[in-house]
Amino acid sequence: MLTISQLAAYAGVTVRAVRHYHKIGLLPEPERDRSGYRIYDAAAVVRLIRIRTLADAGVPLARVQELLDAGPEEFAGGVQEIDKDLRAEIRRLQGTRSRLARLAAGEHLALPKSVVGYLDRLRGLGVGERYIELERDAWIMIAAQVPDLIDSVIAKKHEELDDPDMVRLYSFFTGEPDWLAGDARIVEVADILERLMIRAVEAGEVGADGFDDEFVALMDSTMLESAPGAELVLAILKERGWSGWTRIERVPADRLNTHT
Repeated sequence: MLTISQLAAYAGVTVRAVRHYHKIGLLPEPERDRSGYRIYDAAAVVRLIRIRTLADAGVPLARVQELLDAGPEEFAGGVQEIDKDLRAEIRRLQGTRSRLARLAAGEHLALPKSVVGYLDRLRGLGVGERYIELERDAWIMIAAQVPDLIDSVIAKKHEELDDPDMVRLYSFFTGEPDWLAGDARIVEVADILERLMIRAVEAGEVGADGFDDEFVALMDSTMLESAPGAELVLAILKERGWSGWTRIERVPADRLNTHT
């Protein structure tokens, strides 16, 4: 007959593990002898070794009991089911590792791959890192709002970069986007934006955007606070009858079909 320490040594586990198995019901706890010690027999050693073998194989303790008590067919089926669960967990962990590896670049945090590719294309056009950061933060918020649409939105943005006006617009952001009133670039930027807005209106691309009013207001305020020059551009557009930044809310009919 064995003490708990001897039982643990024979089975290759710790005394603490034996007590835990008692607590969760995997290993029956024997009665105490006259001296107050629990005495174990060979059957306890065999069961404990089987518990340890299943646990070492990756079987969750919550599933060990059913396998210990299962017949051959039930045991085989149970093992296959556990293996299926483990393979799913492995895939999940591999996905987590891949995401962590992408996060090492910093910019991938909370950004879909399509957006990262778009920002890289902007860098290829010479756009400065400060403006890239402004766009990145805006896209993080947009991607969170419309995760199912973000790839199609970015595909449209890539198409827009084939427009000489859009390329010219981004050429103004190779340095610090902090322009002062009277800077000639402000008027040219407003002219370009108006041409782009007119084309969007005439192509029927202005309307429902999937964002609520509070989110639109947040996007507008973020841009205006981050780039002082944006407020000057917006003022010119307002003078021409336009209203809205993230979302065009008023279109001056007299400005349509007047720009080429």
